[in-house]
Amino acid sequence: MTHASPPPRSSTDHRTGFARVPVRPFPASPGPARRSPARLGLVRRLLAPIALLTVVGPAACANDAPVYDIVLSGGRVMDPESGTDAMLNVAITGDRIEAISEQPLTGTRVIDASGLVVAPGFVDLHQHGQTDETYRFMAHDGVTTGLELEVGTGDVAAFYAEREGGQPVNYGASIGHIPVRMRVMGDTGDFLPADAGKDDLATPEQIEEIAGRIREGLDQGAPAVGFGFPYTPAATDEELLAAMSVAGELGASAHVHTYGWPDGAQYVIDLAEQAGAPLHIVHANSTGGAATADFLAVVQEAVDAGGDVTTEAYPYGASQSRIESALYDDWEGWDDARFGVFQWGATGERLTRESFGRYREQGGSVISHVRTEEMTLTAVANPLTMVASDGGAQVSHPRSTGSFSKVLGKYVREDGVLTLMEALRKMTIEPARRLEAYVPMMANKGRIRVGADADVTVFDPETVRDRGDYTNAAVPSAGIEYVFVNGVLTIEDGEYLGTRAGRPVRR
Repeated sequence: MTHASPPPRSSTDHRTGFARVPVRPFPASPGPARRSPARLGLVRRLLAPIALLTVVGPAACANDAPVYDIVLSGGRVMDPESGTDAMLNVAITGDRIEAISEQPLTGTRVIDASGLVVAPGFVDLHQHGQTDETYRFMAHDGVTTGLELEVGTGDVAAFYAEREGGQPVNYGASIGHIPVRMRVMGDTGDFLPADAGKDDLATPEQIEEIAGRIREGLDQGAPAVGFGFPYTPAATDEELLAAMSVAGELGASAHVHTYGWPDGAQYVIDLAEQAGAPLHIVHANSTGGAATADFLAVVQEAVDAGGDVTTEAYPYGASQSRIESALYDDWEGWDDARFGVFQWGATGERLTRESFGRYREQGGSVISHVRTEEMTLTAVANPLTMVASDGGAQVSHPRSTGSFSKVLGKYVREDGVLTLMEALRKMTIEPARRLEAYVPMMANKGRIRVGADADVTVFDPETVRDRGDYTNAAVPSAGIEYVFVNGVLTIEDGEYLGTRAGRPVRR
């Protein structure tokens, strides 16, 4: 989605009433000498008590300067909404960003952010893992909001009730056509359809029930409606239109795993237009495959024609799904050589015909190594795509733990195919904007702005990277130094604190 640049700012930001001071652009190379991570950590620890003494000492009290809870001092503040890229100080009080200034700010705690980037917390629209373990890995990857919007849930009220009392990051789930259909059709699967949900045609009465349950889920606060067309091959055009039309009627976005190339992109764009629903197409790289560029060209045509269509990509070549799903129903007709591209998530072993059949009967996650780095690069570098992980509840694919850090480390720092601001736009403001028309609380996320939620990610641009791989995915990212969720630290000096300040994202 393309957005016009914001108008030139005057000395006062009329959206916030915050009096702005002149900002100094962040220096291009050569920049200031960098400190080693160990020395930087030492300096921060030494400065913190000095800053605290300054705040509470007589001089600090005498000047009547406001005292904020936390000040991030001297970091490179980057905000894709406004285009700000400057050395600034950011103050947090409670759960809000309260001040942004080139001038020194006074805080009960001051964190030295020199040499670090201070960015909006990353927003992941496609994260199936909604557990304590996956929330921990999200935080280590700089994600402050992780949402399950593709498969979603069949019981919105229960999903949120199970997570009451706070989670490590902000969380939420769509009302999903897949789990709703599974319930209506009596499917026995535990996540994706295993039998009736993928194989049986719905009667008119069942279609009406599916649409009714989707409406009920939106009424209970679901932020979107999720679909996975290839997982429900028995769902007719009539059924899909009935379900998506509920989203269109209420204004919720439809988040869709559509069919592959050549027909999938145009099919879902036409369906969403007929339903009147805002459309988000998930993982353009894995759905587009070898034709990713053509797939994205179809999306671009829809956007150019005025369609409300967005898309996303994850930065890895291998995909992952459930081995028992409809994606692999024709496996018995494959050549023996084809099975070697599959890797069993739990053990890392490459599969054979025999082991594929055995694991399919058992059920579980399988990784598929069929896409190339060129396909991934085409998707990640395209201006249309947001970054979204497609992470799973079973942490066996590195996209579950390192998607955002990999973009920053590989595609920004190492390969230079994205600027840092372009990457941050894909991770912050764009996913927030995708939801905010229907979910107003998202208008205060994805921004470094006075009054915005204090979801903030502070990282070292020289060291940030993913560390998991396909045989050991459960390794946290490196270089994410501080993460604030609603003003509360959940990552400090790269260490996970386990705080639970995350809130439900719902309408």
